[in-house]
Amino acid sequence: MLVACETSGRVREAFRARGHDAWSCDLLPADDGSPFHWKGDVLTLLDQCRSDPEFWPPFDLMVAHPPCTYLAASGLHWNRRRPGRAAQTAAALDFVRELMRAPVRAWAIENPVGAISTAICKPDQIIHPWQFGDDASKATCLWLKGLPLLRPTNVLPGGRKARRANQTASGQNRLPPSPDRWKLRSVTYPGIAAAMADQWGAALAGREGVAA
Repeated sequence: MLVACETSGRVREAFRARGHDAWSCDLLPADDGSPFHWKGDVLTLLDQCRSDPEFWPPFDLMVAHPPCTYLAASGLHWNRRRPGRAAQTAAALDFVRELMRAPVRAWAIENPVGAISTAICKPDQIIHPWQFGDDASKATCLWLKGLPLLRPTNVLPGGRKARRANQTASGQNRLPPSPDRWKLRSVTYPGIAAAMADQWGAALAGREGVAA
């Protein structure tokens, strides 16, 4: 399976820990130095799967985390204020559409609430880390093909009303401004990565029903 647009290795390693042949791919190198990371454009890799399956056999599953800088609802107001930014959102949406056309049996695309929902289609599911045992609030949209909805594994007390460890008193993200803030915020929470590997890995192996 392929984890697209991931440098942390968190989702990749969750699948590998459960015996899956998982690879990550990103323009940046892997943070953990893993040999199971392909540094480059994921669309180039997927094109190689189409044209030369002996070099890269087609993947059975892809979990993709397209960059949300120009897609997240929190930043779309800049499209009306900064020349050229709307075009960057359009290019980001085209990238998502290409991922959705990937030559894989099943895929999941993860992103915050934003432009994908309005320009392409509504997500199949919206989850939060606190539904999977991590004390954090972060609305995460999932678009799915050939995969079941993720089932919450450890819902923490307080539900949506609780203020989580990653939030300030006003509900904003607690991480201070920094050059790598975008990267830190994009890392998949451990509970969600484990649920993906357990539930989607089982579906991939045919031990559970897989939606058409």
